[in-house]
Amino acid sequence: MTEPTLLWLRRDLRLSDHPALLAAVARGGPVIPVVIRDDLLTGLGSAPKWRLGLSLAVMETSLREKASRLILRSGAAAEVLAGLVEETGAEAVYWTRAYDPDSIARDRAVKAHLEEAGIEARSHAGHLLFEPWEVETGQGSYYKVYTPYWNAVKSRDVAMPERAPAKIPAPERWPESDALEDWALGAGMRRGAAVVRPYQQVGEAAAQERLAAFTDAAIDAYKTARDLPGRDGTSGLSENLSLGEISVRQCWHAVMRARHEGAAGAETWAKELVWREFAYHLVYHTPRLVSGNWREEWDGFPWREVGDSPEVVAWKQGRTGVAFVDAAMREMYVTGKMHNRARMVAASYLTKHLMTHWRIGQAWFEEHLSDWDVAANALGWQWVAGSGPDASPFFRIFNPETQAEKFDKDGAYRRAWIAEGQAAPPETARAYFDAVPRRWGLSVSDRYPDSPVVGLKEGRAAALAAYEARKPG
Repeated sequence: MTEPTLLWLRRDLRLSDHPALLAAVARGGPVIPVVIRDDLLTGLGSAPKWRLGLSLAVMETSLREKASRLILRSGAAAEVLAGLVEETGAEAVYWTRAYDPDSIARDRAVKAHLEEAGIEARSHAGHLLFEPWEVETGQGSYYKVYTPYWNAVKSRDVAMPERAPAKIPAPERWPESDALEDWALGAGMRRGAAVVRPYQQVGEAAAQERLAAFTDAAIDAYKTARDLPGRDGTSGLSENLSLGEISVRQCWHAVMRARHEGAAGAETWAKELVWREFAYHLVYHTPRLVSGNWREEWDGFPWREVGDSPEVVAWKQGRTGVAFVDAAMREMYVTGKMHNRARMVAASYLTKHLMTHWRIGQAWFEEHLSDWDVAANALGWQWVAGSGPDASPFFRIFNPETQAEKFDKDGAYRRAWIAEGQAAPPETARAYFDAVPRRWGLSVSDRYPDSPVVGLKEGRAAALAAYEARKPG
């Protein structure tokens, strides 16, 4: 009988359309799914780490239904896998490929360690539609601008999603496992966990239902509705795609069917899926995107790098006195997510009006977004800040007031998240005070700021002056 295969699970917490899982089953012999609490996992922000714990609990249940189970181990990945190989007699380790620099460094070290011991170590596609090295310009380089990238991939064939295996062969004896509750992945959320939990749709089944509901109805109006934060006009699948609870390949074929059936917003959503691809394309080819200015000529730009100034604290707390910005921040604390239009406005206010480095905002979102994604977060912040690809810094000094007038004309979004000043604020707005840390000392009875911490006109003028003084390249 073929010896066991270790299936090292990371951000691929599903059973269907899972190439690494299918390859492990096809290899023959038992399959032992493993999750490792290594430095990359423990280094996650509070919200994404908590959300991962929810997903692992659902994945464990799904595996049990297939007469399998999830083995949890803690430690350096190479050492944990080597120990499991010795315990189980496994002769192969399979996993789904990752593309950020920290994961690549870890995975290369793991692969070298296993192969030196004579163990088959193989990574598989599964997180993206297109591997980053498979999409090249006519000159054989990578793409630096989104629109040409979209044009290069929009008509490419994408393989059909695969079904989940009917059976996952189990070993005669399972290795010991840590208890998920002992990992305490939600500890950093504290009292906020109870507030945010109802807004999470966790696991593969929930993701499938969400995709079906979106493509059956909401996708037709998506082109317009996606920009209206007071309306439920998006797919909501970011949290599921982040953890691989659904495959992007399944999403792609669903949107292609919707487009074939005449859904007006289908192509716009397809472009959003490809924006995610573009983010990973850039992270793979230019790893500095994650931690440094993509345009290196911006390294001398005079952003403030102080994360605890009164102005930045006001931004973090959703008390800048700019209602659209504050509503965005409060939505994040209550739901674990933030509408994309609102993200752009909140990020612009921090990096332009407050002249604060995008890395401070990037780190804050990494701590608080349950749908955090390393590539999307990095690209989004740099796109708004102007240091990223296809930069247009002057245009992207978003005016929160004109943005609100255009995309929240009736004020529904701001009323939903800002309680102060309302005689009977909705529960969404009141929940903010239950979600944020007690040490902030905030109460629903507080007075909303009378004026912005930095005025919109003054902030814009200062940002423009700084751009003119140190205009890149």
